[in-house]
Amino acid sequence: MQFAEQKQMAVLVDEIYQGLVYDSLPATALSISDNVFIINSFSKYFSMTGWRIGWLVVPESFISVADNLAQNIFLAAPTPAQYAALAALQPDTIKILEQRRDEFKLRRDYLLEALPKLGFKIPVKPGGAFYIYANCETLTDNSFEFAEQCLEQVGVAITPGIDFGNNQAEKYIRFAYTTSLDNLKEAVKRLQKFIQTLS
Repeated sequence: MQFAEQKQMAVLVDEIYQGLVYDSLPATALSISDNVFIINSFSKYFSMTGWRIGWLVVPESFISVADNLAQNIFLAAPTPAQYAALAALQPDTIKILEQRRDEFKLRRDYLLEALPKLGFKIPVKPGGAFYIYANCETLTDNSFEFAEQCLEQVGVAITPGIDFGNNQAEKYIRFAYTTSLDNLKEAVKRLQKFIQTLS
């Protein structure tokens, strides 16, 4: 933040996964500075992907600029989406969402234990969201081909690193744990079967 402030740069923060944090309390960039722009959404934590509703927090001096921009881009979210968002904020809904977050944590913890046994290295334990970005270089030198063959041969869909940029992309695979724990256990069995064919 100090660097950005010294250079008079705007800081734009995506907090779309803010509620999906497992090992600590959710945090916001607003705890560091009021001079940040924060984008958030009902898409991830509230499971409202496709409803196209969210919010933007801006420094006070930018409120009128952001308001003018919003009026000229989209005016307002659709009424059904606004009512759905209000329902998502109700205490009973929050309890359900917290249970769902706890289930994601169980799935994450399962994969954090299972994937290294298959040969994947996990350089960073994900503290939130529902993905694990794993190093696969002990198994392959081409994560794209690895992911493609895994899907074709054993029916397990994983995402190659190239989908997230070019930096060492061939060495990484992303696993999503958005399915049930039973499905993840089956996927690990299938992955093990696939990996055995590589030897």
